[in-house]
Amino acid sequence: MTLRIFPLIATLGLVGCATEPLELQRDVTYIAEWIGDEPVIGRTAVSLTLSEGRAYGNAGCNHWFGSYEQNGQQIRFSNLGSTRKMCAEEIMEQEHAFLDLLNRVERWDVSNIDQLRLWPAEGTSLRLWPEQE
Repeated sequence: MTLRIFPLIATLGLVGCATEPLELQRDVTYIAEWIGDEPVIGRTAVSLTLSEGRAYGNAGCNHWFGSYEQNGQQIRFSNLGSTRKMCAEEIMEQEHAFLDLLNRVERWDVSNIDQLRLWPAEGTSLRLWPEQE
């Protein structure tokens, strides 16, 4: 009988350890690992920082900036712009894909492994990690 109860107690203990969804952090730089279905390429990190309604970072070649509004799990980016340097064609294509995806983001979540995911209405998410200091 004791052997049958142990798995039940262990399972209940793990359920009790479940935590609240992780929060979207402000003034933390996130580094992109995936832009939709494509891994990030190049030596310059593709990044995102959120601070008091402003969003900014590096798109791989150029610095980008804009604003965002968050309401619970919903988030929208607007007024996106960037500097206008030219880089290798594949980096420019990645940068365009990154900024296009940001323009389409509608919601966010943070996985249980601390990965920020920004989701468009359709398609695969932009996946980012908090920058390691």
